[in-house]
Amino acid sequence: MTPPPKLCPKVILEGTRLTGKTDLAFALNEHPRVVGPRRYRYHSPLVSAEWCGFTNRPWGRGLINFEPAEEELALETYRTWARMFELQRYYSWIVDRFHLSTQAFQARAGRRYDFGWLEDRLRPLNFGLVLCVRDPDTFPEARLERLAVSGNPAQYDDLSVFVREQEELRALAARSTLPVLELEVSRRSVAELADVVADWLAENDLLGLRDE
Repeated sequence: MTPPPKLCPKVILEGTRLTGKTDLAFALNEHPRVVGPRRYRYHSPLVSAEWCGFTNRPWGRGLINFEPAEEELALETYRTWARMFELQRYYSWIVDRFHLSTQAFQARAGRRYDFGWLEDRLRPLNFGLVLCVRDPDTFPEARLERLAVSGNPAQYDDLSVFVREQEELRALAARSTLPVLELEVSRRSVAELADVVADWLAENDLLGLRDE
């Protein structure tokens, strides 16, 4: 009997805060149509540019909000991740925020980065980009839900920041050379959203990787 095709999807989840990216990332990493049926839990890599790995303090700097003096550190980190994806091309990778978030944040300080070189390396690996968005009127209710669990609630005081960033990310996604799904998350369950992404990956032949 011929074995089924190997599932090794590669998905970048982008979006401003309060759009449920991380919950969706975990759901996709356990979705039977995305990573296959599982009888037990095992290692599945989740990568995030939001990790604050450049400073030795909580909510410090990292791959998104680095300072000019840390530019080469950030770019080397991106090159390292790209190489890791290339070396482990037949495995699934779920990325919770990546280069679009970096571009949006840095552009507000007048620093513009061209990540065309990165997308040129991600495209042959069959990466897809999911942009999570929500109706601006629903940010207040999303904020209330987040405050119940947040360790840094002050970051949600000004919701207009997220509305502006959402539009910045939309503009960046429109220029991306990767396949893009704009995913409306307002008042939809994580399970429903994961199903939508699974359908999109299947319809666009993004669940596996053909041998060269």
